[in-house]
Amino acid sequence: MPKVQTPLTGLTVANDETLVWGVRTYVMGVINVTPDSFSGDGLAGDVSALVEQALRFQGERADILDIGAESTRPGHDKVSLDEELARLMPALEAVAGEVSLPISVDTYKAEVARLAVDAGATIINDIWGLKAEPELAKVAAESGAGLVLMHNQKGTRYTDLVPDVVASLQTSVKTAIEAGVPQENIIIDPGIGFGKTPDQNLAVLAGLPALKVVGCPILVGTSRKSTLGRLLDLPADQRIEATAATVSLAIAGGTDLVRVHDVKEMARVCRVTDAVVRGWRPQGWKAS
Repeated sequence: MPKVQTPLTGLTVANDETLVWGVRTYVMGVINVTPDSFSGDGLAGDVSALVEQALRFQGERADILDIGAESTRPGHDKVSLDEELARLMPALEAVAGEVSLPISVDTYKAEVARLAVDAGATIINDIWGLKAEPELAKVAAESGAGLVLMHNQKGTRYTDLVPDVVASLQTSVKTAIEAGVPQENIIIDPGIGFGKTPDQNLAVLAGLPALKVVGCPILVGTSRKSTLGRLLDLPADQRIEATAATVSLAIAGGTDLVRVHDVKEMARVCRVTDAVVRGWRPQGWKAS
């Protein structure tokens, strides 16, 4: 097995800054290479538009780009391995050649992850937390890629919602570590919008501090999601204020990384919230 690296704490993110957990909240910009994204921003096979979006996100202070080629919206159609690769690889290779930010690949398929890492991705974002394809952990272990493990399940029945989510994430982390993934390379995600009702999504958001027991940085993705639409009776492209509220609340609950569609606006929300919650200040700040 190749020597395992631990890239997460050494990644260079926005403004040539080295990622250090706990100093501020990091922003992951979503790039959908799909024709059926729930958020309405899927760019399918338009590689030039994808590169343009990636460069815009970089200029808007994204820290990581998350590229996915299979929609995970409710009721989505699964795509084959070949189709996912045909969508993903040209986009990933083009973006990797143009931006200086680390790239995450949003996939639960081990073979897709393997080829994506070979093409320049440094993080694997698994929406099934190794429960769909456990061998994906081996890809992360052998390549040294960072690994996002999200809570997900079929159905919405729980014995005790937040403790059940925590226990499931602990199982996913244990599986990854046993496969050789260093714990410092693992990020956890409570899976807002996955295997949960709208009320459960809100309860998980309120219960984020309980996830600290897992011992990994926390990623939260509430951006434009349907629970926000139900609260405000608004379509996906009009949920920016609701997303901002949940991003700020997530940071207050201990979140380290937020996955968003509206990078410029949410990066600003993070900076202000971090100033209050983490005591962060911009470079050159002078107290008067």
